[in-house]
Amino acid sequence: MERLVQELTTHLGEILAELGLAGLPWQRMLSPAREVGQGDVALPCFPFAKITGKAPDLIAAEIAAALEARKSGDGDLAACLDSATALGGYLNLRAATAWMAKSATDKQSIGHLPSSGTKVLIEHTSANPNGPFHVGRARNAIIGDTLVRLNRLAGNEVRAEYYVDDMGKQVGILAWAMNNLTPEKVDEVLQAAGRESNTPADAPAGALADTPADALADTPAGNAVESGDEPSEGGGEANPWVNKPDHQRVRWYQAANILSDEDEAVDVEVGEMVRLSEEGDDEVLERFAAAYQPVLDGMLETLTRLGIEYDTFTRESRFVSDGSVGEVMAKLAASPLHDVAENGAHYLELGGRGITGKSTKFFYQRGDGSSLYATRDVAYHQWKWTQCDRLVNVLGEDHKLQSKQVAIALGEVGQAAPEVVFYSFIKLPEGKMSTRHGRVVYMDDLLEEAKQQAYAVVEKLRRDELDESAMWEIAEAVGRSAVRFNIIKVAPEKGFTFRWEDALAFEAGSAPFIMYSHARACAIGRRLASEGHDVEAFVAAYSHQPADFAAAPSGLVELLRVMETYDEVLAKAVAESRPHLYAKHILALANAYNGFYRDCHVIQGGQVNQMHLAISEAAREMLHAGCEGLGIIPLDSM
Repeated sequence: MERLVQELTTHLGEILAELGLAGLPWQRMLSPAREVGQGDVALPCFPFAKITGKAPDLIAAEIAAALEARKSGDGDLAACLDSATALGGYLNLRAATAWMAKSATDKQSIGHLPSSGTKVLIEHTSANPNGPFHVGRARNAIIGDTLVRLNRLAGNEVRAEYYVDDMGKQVGILAWAMNNLTPEKVDEVLQAAGRESNTPADAPAGALADTPADALADTPAGNAVESGDEPSEGGGEANPWVNKPDHQRVRWYQAANILSDEDEAVDVEVGEMVRLSEEGDDEVLERFAAAYQPVLDGMLETLTRLGIEYDTFTRESRFVSDGSVGEVMAKLAASPLHDVAENGAHYLELGGRGITGKSTKFFYQRGDGSSLYATRDVAYHQWKWTQCDRLVNVLGEDHKLQSKQVAIALGEVGQAAPEVVFYSFIKLPEGKMSTRHGRVVYMDDLLEEAKQQAYAVVEKLRRDELDESAMWEIAEAVGRSAVRFNIIKVAPEKGFTFRWEDALAFEAGSAPFIMYSHARACAIGRRLASEGHDVEAFVAAYSHQPADFAAAPSGLVELLRVMETYDEVLAKAVAESRPHLYAKHILALANAYNGFYRDCHVIQGGQVNQMHLAISEAAREMLHAGCEGLGIIPLDSM
């Protein structure tokens, strides 16, 4: 209720001054009332007791009486403040229902904040392109994409970016496999390791795929993969994704990993390719790109199904080729933290900067003069800061140390550190999700299962006018939305255990519940239009007419209360990069709308209640914006 506080600030300041409490930071003490029935905003009066020598209850009562007295002589105060009451040492302030209704229906763009002019760059996902997405990896993408969407709702100019690790060992192993193995060899290696063969007939036979190396535009890279995370094969003969490139090529990658463990010569060959890539060797980088591009395409196909897209893709190798890494190494060499190891490698000693244990040495240059991943990460962050006013990274919790090291290194080259949203990993009931150990739920499988289960629900509620195609369209939308909401409603720093029954729940508290509330609001407008009414004209007419809220039902008041706090929740979620706050608010909005729908009939006895219609339409627009911000598909009909 920030607007209510703004309206009352002058009055409260004057009243507190009269009580001898001038100059105190009372604005910081204001908070939402402890219970909805007591009011909207509360001011605890306990800190005032020692100064005035009065009991907190008495102070709260005096302030309340003074505000009530002022209402009679101040029309603006009377318009916004319904009541000021004292209870248990708290001053409770309740907003006027008519004032909230005017606020809800008068906005130019409901659900969106005015343009801020702030340029925000959000790097998220950035998983190494060597295998399919599993649910654990997808948490990064869903958090990141939701932050992108919320920043856009908040009026920021946002760029979503994917950093492509195109020169690391994992990509090198994949490239080696695509150049040295045949489908038969891949089958042989995996079968010997106890894994089923499932190589498609048209799989590449030991030659580079015909993928152009320039298929990527400028684009960010592989920070979000769990340590030691290696993809497993797609599965047995029943695997429906056998021809999807990420599921297909991961088998080649895994076969090469097995051979590398058995034959040191393979590891040496891969190491040499990685070394050449780090020196900017164009031929090797093209070979790497040809190997990973189909995998990245498959990963992006999965993300697109989740409603996740990127504005730009930046290759890690770019910063070697353009000389940025060389400049970073020169600057770090001039740092007072710089030192040289016995093997000639260069590092920063971070022991005096809050880093402890075995991680005090931040190596940025090998003895042969080549750079490390972290060095290129510093160069990448320098470049990102030239593109934006605010920089946000989404990383797994296992990157906290590395992120802190990079932040210190950035300071040594005169650059600010980014904001980082760390998230905890999703676990399966039997332990941490890891493709290396075969404990994964692939995102492709989850989305397909979600669609099938959603279809079963839709079929039970099937309306005559829905054909089979429409039902599957609804099922796809419901399934995707349920998966996203199940992940985004949990605070990023909180881990949780993945369970199918939770991810695909379609009752209250889920994305389908929000979607149904939006569809219900849309149905009112459709019905009016079908009866020949002009909905926009009705809403416009209401805005110019007084309405009686003296006996407003609880469903209407609660809906207006949730709508009134929407803007501040959105702003807070964006400022703190905590998208779950917004998710919970949209769920509360959906709940409140259903209470309004129960208590306030828009059409009754053939007559249209213009006030109820105007509020319903405003709520519909806000629910639509909420779905947009969360990546939920706002269906008009369900």
